[in-house]
Amino acid sequence: MGPALMKPGLILVRHAPVADRYRGLCYGQSDIELGPIGARRSRELVESLAALPVDRVVHSGLWRTWFLAEQLGERLGLPALRFDALRERDFGRWELRPWDELHREHGDAMLKVVSEPGAYRPGGGETTFEMRDRVLEWFRKLPRAGLTIAVTHGGPIAALSGTLRQLPVAVWLDLIPPCGECVQIELKRVV
Repeated sequence: MGPALMKPGLILVRHAPVADRYRGLCYGQSDIELGPIGARRSRELVESLAALPVDRVVHSGLWRTWFLAEQLGERLGLPALRFDALRERDFGRWELRPWDELHREHGDAMLKVVSEPGAYRPGGGETTFEMRDRVLEWFRKLPRAGLTIAVTHGGPIAALSGTLRQLPVAVWLDLIPPCGECVQIELKRVV
């Protein structure tokens, strides 16, 4: 994870890998479990994150984030607090359907999540900007003192990182870390 973070700060942790049966599916806000690899990666993350001067542990409320946050909180003697704003994008009717099938049905229209971020609702779910706005609202309320570990999802991590870096939505997909990886945010700027 690199050098120890100096306070204040925020470490966004993308949940560890989910169970194999969900690979290739659009799972969004569906509450699915980790696989054995994900459980092991979560325990490894607890070991490394527990060495930091953590003040708060938060998660999205979905099991795949709660698992790591709860273990870390127990290890540190801190509550693992739930914030629904940290959930993955709501993909509506697309959830738990294969990405390949969705692409066959919708083709390049799927690219509207980037080209029409304020209007396009994949599967009737939420727009890219609606997801961004709820994550930013959470971020604005985050205490600026101390270190927060937020166990969340790829979409919220990309939206927050991209917005804070003032990057166009078109590059946000590149900001999604692999499952079980961390992104460090300095708490200087309020957007």
